Amino acid sequence: MGLKRFKPTTPSRRHAEVPNYDVLTTDEPEKSLLEPLKKSGGRNNQGKETVRGRGGGHKRKYRKIDFQRDKEGVTARVLSREYDPNRSAWITLLSYSDGEKRYILSPLKLEVDSEVQAGEGAEVRPGNALQLKRIPAGRPIHNLEFSPNSGGKIARSAGTAAVIVAKEAGRVDVKLPSGEVRGFNPNCKATIGQVSNPGHKNVKSGKAGRTRHMGRKSKVRGVAKNAVDHPHGGGEGRAFVGRPPVSATGVPAKGGKTRKSKASDKMIIKRRTKKKRR
Repeated sequence: MGLKRFKPTTPSRRHAEVPNYDVLTTDEPEKSLLEPLKKSGGRNNQGKETVRGRGGGHKRKYRKIDFQRDKEGVTARVLSREYDPNRSAWITLLSYSDGEKRYILSPLKLEVDSEVQAGEGAEVRPGNALQLKRIPAGRPIHNLEFSPNSGGKIARSAGTAAVIVAKEAGRVDVKLPSGEVRGFNPNCKATIGQVSNPGHKNVKSGKAGRTRHMGRKSKVRGVAKNAVDHPHGGGEGRAFVGRPPVSATGVPAKGGKTRKSKASDKMIIKRRTKKKRR
């Protein structure tokens, strides 16, 4: 599950660290679970650029992922572990006993030919989906729902996992990957295990060309621009920013708080841990 390194035959190869794709079992996706995926290039419906640094990239198709896990009481067999260009984690193809096929996020320690299940009769093991009230405290979980039957929305990226820390009457406290501790309805569903591809956070593309294939353009630092182009720009030589770091549009960056208050804030028991600035 580690990263793949290369001999330094070129300057870009010297620093490149890419995922080890040997853990994948096939490179042909299930055609019945593919959908067209239109690119926006970072533009909105008026053609204005709303997200900087996007555009180009290889053509993709969307893989329909089962975040609901609502096929309860039916056993499924794991057919393959595959690459998904639309997310950082690997995906797993399931074949249910009634013939239906679905994709799910691939958890660690879920091998090909294993069996998974969702619902009350499922065991507490990687790949099975259960309600929070049936999952013991301390077990890593992912694909967690905000509300019952809404579909998993939390802990879905590569290598992430949430942990149940306490259970009370009518509430289950879960520590999220960000460090935040939040209360959930006991009937919310989650999948057992940690999400696959934990080495994703250490990937180094090595060169701008590989990043362009993914639809991301190279960035120019704000301090290297003119004052008219960025709040950090201007000055002679290597000028100090001289203000709290912000984006080109003035949004606080590098740890600045941007979250607005919501009605669901009352479910937050402990705020997320603040990351150390490097």
